[in-house]
Amino acid sequence: MKRNPDFGFQSQGLWARLARGEVSSEQAVEHCIARYEDREQDVQAFAAFDAERALGEARARDRERELRGPRGPLHGLPFAVKDVIDTVDLPTQRGSPRYEGRRAEQDAACVRLLRQAGCVLLGKADTVEFAGIGRDPPTANPHDPKRTPGGSSAGSGAAVATGMAPMALGTQTGGSVIRPSSFCGVAGFKPTYGRVPVQGLWLHAPSLDTVGWMAEDVELLARTGETLNLGEWQAPEAGRSLRIGLYRTPYWPDAEPASRSAVETAADRLAASGHGVEEVEEIPGAENLNEWQDVIMHGEARISLMAEYGAGKQGLHEDIVEEVEVNRGITPRAMAGAYDGIGVLRPAFDQRLADYDAWLTASVPGEAIPRRDGNGEATFNRLFTALQLPCVTVPGLTGPAGLPVGVQFVGARFADMRVLAAGAMLEKLLVGD
Repeated sequence: MKRNPDFGFQSQGLWARLARGEVSSEQAVEHCIARYEDREQDVQAFAAFDAERALGEARARDRERELRGPRGPLHGLPFAVKDVIDTVDLPTQRGSPRYEGRRAEQDAACVRLLRQAGCVLLGKADTVEFAGIGRDPPTANPHDPKRTPGGSSAGSGAAVATGMAPMALGTQTGGSVIRPSSFCGVAGFKPTYGRVPVQGLWLHAPSLDTVGWMAEDVELLARTGETLNLGEWQAPEAGRSLRIGLYRTPYWPDAEPASRSAVETAADRLAASGHGVEEVEEIPGAENLNEWQDVIMHGEARISLMAEYGAGKQGLHEDIVEEVEVNRGITPRAMAGAYDGIGVLRPAFDQRLADYDAWLTASVPGEAIPRRDGNGEATFNRLFTALQLPCVTVPGLTGPAGLPVGVQFVGARFADMRVLAAGAMLEKLLVGD
């Protein structure tokens, strides 16, 4: 029997109703299952989904709440996990035919922390193979099936956008959390590099890979960060004026009218609400950041994929073979130059960012592109990933095709909760209370 997908309430705000005790964990999971049954055939967000196991886990969380109270603000929350992050009771196939049916011996550290906080695992969100190169998932953009949801955390963004999960873990090496969040129209967060443990994660480029997550609103992003030990969440203080830097980046010419308009609209609404918005002067050398990030990402990915290549080419995607064999001409000297160049700029950006609550910039070049053209560019993500900065994309605006276009707040390293608080305030201006 097909479940009623709404249960009298909408998917947005599901976690808040759960936290207030207005719905049980079982009802929340039932809602997600109903959305899965309603949308998955068209969207194909999941590589694995176990409804009965999730319901059993949710009932256990409800019994625990009755006996001992909730473990924390996310007690009973359903969530999805990108399929490069290990889970013990669902397969982790890394988007690759080589790992079909693979079972991990234990949950990844980030999954374990969430489950210890009372969260309920729904399923594994589909991904680009090895979170970076090879097979693209069949996942479609929930707003237009002919458009990409963005990669590599495609399934995570689509799952949240359709209400199949209120929160989903992803990973970012270039722009793999912020870009799909923007394309799918959900809130997304990439924390400071190294703040969330990566044990149990397929590492594509270890000096860049960061666990991030998508959610139905910015406060849930922050509550998830709190659970993952990023600090204590404090809601934006009413009446406090933010100091926001408008940072166009050296790549502003690559922004399409949709993104330019989104950034300018966000800046106008902030200023009209009494927040200070001022242009940020460019930092010398920043124009090299995307190129340096690309050198490191592909140079490290080649090393990570060497073992797959060494096991034989059979069943290995041609793009992976090319990554290992051709190596894009990346030399050890080029790698050293990229590491050193980025290393010099990290403290320079931290120093400039310290005077602001956040910098406002584009999340993506524009609206989601057709699937036949790929997963979209990480133009406004690569530099911040390389700099190890926390980034939050805030939804609420659309482009000329009616598709979502997020805007991005960036903060200094380790100022994760500060930039999330600024993001929550901007969200109110863009989508309302």
